[in-house]
Amino acid sequence: MRRNNRFKWRATAGLLAVVLILCGCGNKKGGPPPMPEVAYVTMNTKPAVTTTELSGRTSAYLVAEVRPQVGGIIQKRLFTEGSDIKAGQPLFQIDPALYQAALARAEAQLSTLQLKEKRLKELLAEKAVSRQDYDDTSAALKSVQAEVQTARINLKYTTITAPISGRIGKSNVTVGALVTAHQPVALATIQQMDPMYVDVSQSTTDVFRLRRQIQEGQIDPNASQQKNVRLFLDDGTEYPLKGNLQFRDITVDPTTGSVILRIVFPNPKGMLLPNMFVRAVIQEGLHKNAMLIPQQAVSRDPKGNPFTLTVDIGGKVEKRQIKLDRAIGDAWLVESGLADGDRVIVEGMLKVKPGMTVKTVPFENSGKTNSTAPPAKTN
Repeated sequence: MRRNNRFKWRATAGLLAVVLILCGCGNKKGGPPPMPEVAYVTMNTKPAVTTTELSGRTSAYLVAEVRPQVGGIIQKRLFTEGSDIKAGQPLFQIDPALYQAALARAEAQLSTLQLKEKRLKELLAEKAVSRQDYDDTSAALKSVQAEVQTARINLKYTTITAPISGRIGKSNVTVGALVTAHQPVALATIQQMDPMYVDVSQSTTDVFRLRRQIQEGQIDPNASQQKNVRLFLDDGTEYPLKGNLQFRDITVDPTTGSVILRIVFPNPKGMLLPNMFVRAVIQEGLHKNAMLIPQQAVSRDPKGNPFTLTVDIGGKVEKRQIKLDRAIGDAWLVESGLADGDRVIVEGMLKVKPGMTVKTVPFENSGKTNSTAPPAKTN
């Protein structure tokens, strides 16, 4: 009995296995797997404006540290801290009493010597006095005249005025403080912030590269384009006004191997403040034969070297090592590795490998770049 049951169980299991195999064979599709499809763009050269993005800080157009030219006690502060002031506006008043007395004493001496010089001149004409006496009096008169002039200047300096127009900061002294002439500590600092300087650093490597490309005729420097500098603030927003590249410094910083570029930006609303961190986008010139490849078409090998996949007329995929210069919008500027007419795979790269045969369709969004975003830094 047990032997019959065991036989029935084995027969049932074998029948189920045969059914499953037949069902699997019936659901299996015949023929080779479908050919993968990729989208490509055709490479070609065209003119493109090349830019470089540099970091730096803002600085005031003019800076004047206010210091006393005579010593004394501060009687009054004549300005509001943080306000806009005009050149020549009174800022501090030093006690003028000593300087008024010095001027009065010098004027009294001057009056006495003027009368004496006049009398001696008349007596000299009659030869009643010696020429030496008259010359000594005349020299003393000139000396006292100089003392009077000095006393008047010192009295004028007791009122400390603004040397430039701009915005004044906090006062470093209070009423009643004793100040001295030409002291090292400034009483206050005035900064003119319209226009505003932006000082950025550029490596000498980039400077030499740009010069080489200009000499080789790859880039046509356009002075008018260099006057159109864009500025991005620390939070990523673009400053609404454009700046002018003023000059490149000729001295290299030995610690960073870079030179300073100074740009002038209008600042009528006072948005830019001294020592703000900013990024400037400078147009270097027109690249006559630029080849731009979409950034999504570029991958990197384990060593970090960029490469792309191309497809020929027959649909065969090939790997190309390329050399990149910089980003322009959402594309890379290619230095070498591609030629006019090469078809670069933009979509479907993950589905294919070099040597495979694929189905190709044109990429619909080819040729579009983002012109509003700041370009990435040079590689």
